[in-house]
Amino acid sequence: MSDMSNCLVEDASDASYIMDILDITLTPASPRLGHQVRWEMHSHLKETVDLTRVTCRVIMKIGPMKILDKSYGLPDLLASMGTGLSGDPRPPAGPWRQTWDLQIPGAVPVARHRIHLRARTADGKNFLALDIPVAFSHSWATAGDHIGSPNRPGLDRDLSWSL
Repeated sequence: MSDMSNCLVEDASDASYIMDILDITLTPASPRLGHQVRWEMHSHLKETVDLTRVTCRVIMKIGPMKILDKSYGLPDLLASMGTGLSGDPRPPAGPWRQTWDLQIPGAVPVARHRIHLRARTADGKNFLALDIPVAFSHSWATAGDHIGSPNRPGLDRDLSWSL
């Protein structure tokens, strides 16, 4: 497992995965409903991959309840978030970087979510595994705010989205 500069995204892969993720940076670090977030990923591929044939399973949960469990082709998943693959769609083994400006849908329920993203190649090999815990809201609140209290922007090292 690699060291990532963004604690919001957790690499859940092991040595059997084709992609070794070196770093993922989200800007802004806390996504906001209805806005864009820039996803910059630096990784190393262990073999050539046809990205147009990678299948991604997305599971989104609020607490123990699944609100989404769907499989997408990687190009379709990216298109649904307003972006697409750039560069070689069949990159060879070696360093691989992608930057995507993802549009976060405004219709996502305001809540603390856990997103599990698992991807496999066309021949069934494990490609990547990410866990993304995120709390979506329409306004900033510090991690110290209590649910039900007025939203107050504040300077806190652990900013999160909450009601």
